[in-house]
Amino acid sequence: MSQTRALVVTGGRLLDIDKDKAEPADILVSAGFVAEIGPAGAFDAAEADRLDAADRLLVPGLVNAHTHAHGALGRGAVGDQVPLELFLNASGAINGQRTVDDKYLTATLSAAEMIRRGCTASFDLFVEFPAPSAEGMRATAQAYWDAGMRAVVAPMMADRTLYQALPGLLEAIPAALRGPFEKLALAPFETSLANLKPIYADWPFDRAFVKPGIAPTIPLHCSDAFLSACGIYAKDYGLQLQTHLAETKVQAVLARRKYGTGMTQHLDSLGLLGPHFSGAHGIWIDRSEMDLVAKRGGRIAHNPSSNLRLGSGVASIREMLDAGIELAIGTDGTNTGDGQNIFEAARLAAYLSRLQGPDYRQWVTAREAFVAATQGSAALLGFDKIGRIAPGYAADIVFLGLDQPHYVPLRSPLTQMVFAESGSAIRRVMIGGKVVFEDGKLLTLDEPKLRAQAEAAAARLDAANEGARQAAASIHDFVGTFCIAHGRADCAIRRRLDCQAV
Repeated sequence: MSQTRALVVTGGRLLDIDKDKAEPADILVSAGFVAEIGPAGAFDAAEADRLDAADRLLVPGLVNAHTHAHGALGRGAVGDQVPLELFLNASGAINGQRTVDDKYLTATLSAAEMIRRGCTASFDLFVEFPAPSAEGMRATAQAYWDAGMRAVVAPMMADRTLYQALPGLLEAIPAALRGPFEKLALAPFETSLANLKPIYADWPFDRAFVKPGIAPTIPLHCSDAFLSACGIYAKDYGLQLQTHLAETKVQAVLARRKYGTGMTQHLDSLGLLGPHFSGAHGIWIDRSEMDLVAKRGGRIAHNPSSNLRLGSGVASIREMLDAGIELAIGTDGTNTGDGQNIFEAARLAAYLSRLQGPDYRQWVTAREAFVAATQGSAALLGFDKIGRIAPGYAADIVFLGLDQPHYVPLRSPLTQMVFAESGSAIRRVMIGGKVVFEDGKLLTLDEPKLRAQAEAAAARLDAANEGARQAAASIHDFVGTFCIAHGRADCAIRRRLDCQAV
């Protein structure tokens, strides 16, 4: 997956995030890694190819700590006033009836969008109904491999439906409408894990680029036996494990009611927390839970775009950092975060912290946000040699055009990038020493063909899932009312503007 001849990237300006400067530097790339960095003209290029980076700001490839590739084919499938639980109510209509080819297609669409936005690696929680399969996992991994992008491919699994997972939800639905939802069932967790065991045991891709993970989706949606089994699989097969940790107030309230403690403490009691563990969102956790995640060496994937889109709340990022958690940043799925733009997510991470108190010294800095979107996310994925441009690290480099308005005049390249970059300045993306995007064109994928395939698949899937859509619509208001009631329940954690200050 990397270049065969040595390569000198010459004429560019290398971002120094510690000094907030961008001085001229040349980069020697060999076998997909940064071999050496020196001043302009430092390397004899007689036996190496040259890559002109004049008037370019060179930054490490961004890393997406939490996404769902299946969301790409679900873009636009839900309304604009939909909290998470209502989104999950419609999940059968959004994700049902997909073939293996559809699963490959949607992952390819996600990879294409991420690369176009300067993202070179991601943690993908993909879903299949009623159970994950080795074929679906292989198709998703193949999509990233073909795109030339790094990824952790983690099947998102549960053994309880939404209606089984949330105590009282079925009772909130009128009896005349309840029948189909009472009958819904996912595969037993033993089936899900048995389906995956062969591909975990014999992974067919280079793990330096694409490797397997595991994702028990939301703890409330998983039996304790299932959660414990996922933790054992993670240790036995060397997998990174990610779950949605207290994403909504509904989850936090019901978890405390069910477990008698916070969701984080319950997961720890089952043996899930550790260096391999990450919690996506982590909005409705308190300081004791943050301290526990930090103590166990776990991480949090902050997803500010989807947190806002779904009205889930504003995570207490400064508090997490103070607790010692290594922060990472994600986009969430395309149909909940409305895109795969880590530049935007990093900016929101910094901006939203400014709403949480008047002490400007506690605001998340541009440097902290960018480190989270690169080094922090890389650590969460378990890739130890990405997220920086430094000798010995993978040559995953984004080339930004310094002729763009937000870099003119160039005084503070780090701040100007984090607070103003949208991806519009991306001129080239290199992954493992190989250029995969240049001058507005993906070099690894046929995007016009992808577009045609996506339009055809969307039309077919919408027709096939019309019955599921109507069923979800029939109980939409009842699920919504249930969510509103629990969203107003007493809770000591304050993560929304409707919560009174402590």
